[in-house]
Amino acid sequence: MARNAEKAMTALARFRQAQLEEGKVKERRPFLASECSELPKAEKWRRQIISEISKKVAQIQNAGLGEFRIRDLNDEINKLLREKGHWEVRIKELGGPDYARVGPKMLDHEGKEVPGNRGYKYFGAARDLPGVRELFEKEPAPAPRKTRGELMKEVDAEYYGYRDEDDGVLLPLEAQYEKQVVMDAVQKWKKERESRLSGEKQQEEEEEEESIYTVHNDEPDDDEESREEQEGEEGGVTFISHVPVPSQREVEEALVRRKKMELLQRYASETLQAQSQEARTLLGL
Repeated sequence: MARNAEKAMTALARFRQAQLEEGKVKERRPFLASECSELPKAEKWRRQIISEISKKVAQIQNAGLGEFRIRDLNDEINKLLREKGHWEVRIKELGGPDYARVGPKMLDHEGKEVPGNRGYKYFGAARDLPGVRELFEKEPAPAPRKTRGELMKEVDAEYYGYRDEDDGVLLPLEAQYEKQVVMDAVQKWKKERESRLSGEKQQEEEEEEESIYTVHNDEPDDDEESREEQEGEEGGVTFISHVPVPSQREVEEALVRRKKMELLQRYASETLQAQSQEARTLLGL
């Protein structure tokens, strides 16, 4: 206690006490608005906050301060705006006017309303910072849709392609393309004709193959001596059949058909066999 009493008796302590008694010491603003219980003082602190906001808004207009300083100033301004809102609520509680409703809007140095009605706001050069500029860019308005009448005004002969040949470019291109298409078609027809002719020749050669049942009689019929010698050597008699003898191809087809029938009877069901028999009957096979 003696130490506190000695501090109170120092010249500086006595000088400060005298200034407080005379009212010359500047009173500090309360940290919480709820600590103030007098309406005039609440009005005073609100005006003080508005003065500090205006000073900082003037400072933040300078883009040469640097990104970090501009961000700090913008944060301080938003902090003061929140504190001003607390004092306006306290003034309303003490019976004063409702500044949130009747107070002027926040304007920038160009007289425009500050972007953002709620929450965090950007002032001055802070709106040109990286990542902030995109927030204020407005999307382009969609193009107005044309009515049916406006669309029909643009429909004419050129819309349907009746004037495409007037430019003198389309006709030469079409003639060149037509010539190329005709040449391609002719080349294709020649190739098909050659392949068809070669196929017919091959088929004729196959038909001209000798049959194993053909009787060759190179010797003349009136040569009886040679015939007798031939009969004596072979020990048999040459004769000509008067009934139709199947050719080699017909024999092969009959063998293939017989093999198919054997496989069908071995592996096919009775129902399938009945259907196959009925189909052959209808076809006359």
